[in-house]
Amino acid sequence: MTEANTQQTSIKKILPLILATAIFMQMLDSTILNTSLPAIAKDLHESPLNMQNAIISYVLTLAVFMPASGFLADRFGTKKVFIFSLVLFSLGSLFCSLSQNLTHLVISRVIQGVGGSLMTPVGKLALIKTFDKSELLKAMNFAIIPALIGPVLGPLVGGYMVDYLSWHWIFLINIPIGILGILLGLKFMPNYKSDDVDFDLKGFLIFAAASLLLSVSLELFGDMQNISPVLLVFIMGFLFLYYYYKHAKRGGNPIFPLNLFQVRTFRVGIVGNLATRLGISSVPLLLPLMIQIAYKQSAVTSGWIIAPMALTAIFGKSSVIKILDKYGYRQTLMVNTFIIGTLICLLAIPDIHTSLYWFVPIIAVLGFFNSIQFTSMNTISIADLRNFQTSSGNSLISVNQQLAIGFGIAFGLIVLKLFENTNLINGEIHNAFRLTFLTVGILTILSGFVFRRLHISDGKNMKSKEE
Repeated sequence: MTEANTQQTSIKKILPLILATAIFMQMLDSTILNTSLPAIAKDLHESPLNMQNAIISYVLTLAVFMPASGFLADRFGTKKVFIFSLVLFSLGSLFCSLSQNLTHLVISRVIQGVGGSLMTPVGKLALIKTFDKSELLKAMNFAIIPALIGPVLGPLVGGYMVDYLSWHWIFLINIPIGILGILLGLKFMPNYKSDDVDFDLKGFLIFAAASLLLSVSLELFGDMQNISPVLLVFIMGFLFLYYYYKHAKRGGNPIFPLNLFQVRTFRVGIVGNLATRLGISSVPLLLPLMIQIAYKQSAVTSGWIIAPMALTAIFGKSSVIKILDKYGYRQTLMVNTFIIGTLICLLAIPDIHTSLYWFVPIIAVLGFFNSIQFTSMNTISIADLRNFQTSSGNSLISVNQQLAIGFGIAFGLIVLKLFENTNLINGEIHNAFRLTFLTVGILTILSGFVFRRLHISDGKNMKSKEE
């Protein structure tokens, strides 16, 4: 065996592990903060209900910079961009741990987000270019195992670190993992480049501005003293969206071509993803907050109660193909959304004297149906895309998903703050949480009607893919 073949064999062995390291860090980081916010808020002298910026800033940065990942990898090489992203993510984690106030933390989370937005897409790109199609599924399945484990460990690790060490360690834990990824990347990450580099920078900037303004308008709505600036920012966000529409219509090579939206299944998938995730995304944050703020329980307790959601999601992934084959996408997505909305409403039933164990079966069942929902929505979105549309379609699905998570978290906390300031709760913060779950659950049930636009036969020829 030649030295080149030996090197290629080593790369094929280690590359899935490198990508797994990146995915694990990102998935852990996305969930570890949910159980830790009250402790961070206390240390930074903030209300836990004002801490959403620490999560939303990260998610929004992922959404904004993800579309640029492919261009940067083609221009500078997968190895350079991947290692740069790991360095940036690790530095952002260090800065997060050193934050003295909420502003410092938000800026540090943005740095983390820029690293995270490049890390996983570029790692996946290197994997796709290294492995033959016959080997790719096996390699990808190994690499995404941490994507299933991270959300299980995140709430638990966050809870234990907050209760037995300090909140700073939830960020410091990323640094040794990041260093391991950098060392492996320097030795084994291939440096693929492309001479055919064509990137719609103008479209990227317009779309990023629209995303940013719409997110900021949600933030302002949460702390609303005056409606005028909120409406102004909101209208500007929609004007930028319209500006992007005009830009993409002129032709060229827009970052998200408008012909994607002429595909009905893609259109329904994108709108459904955004609508249903508004409710679903708020639960992993609201429940740990309620357990710690209203029930006065520890971060560890809230971590153990929320962890089953991620555990049962693994079983949902293994069942989704059989369910879709039997019932089809239209029926599965409509009924599944109604079930998810009903389960969220059930979280509103227990009063302050009810045992916390009430939440465990609801959360466990919710995780199972969430997994079916996400996999089904993502798969139907790309079911009828042509080959030349798949890359931009996948990219827009990822961006839409991150924006929906950010909007969902902001929406959940806005509803909670609105109820907190009404007479409906009789001075009990727990009642504000209950009314919020009820509101979010009902809206999730209503969002299920989006999938009525699907035809019964949609997705019949599509092999279901993992999220």
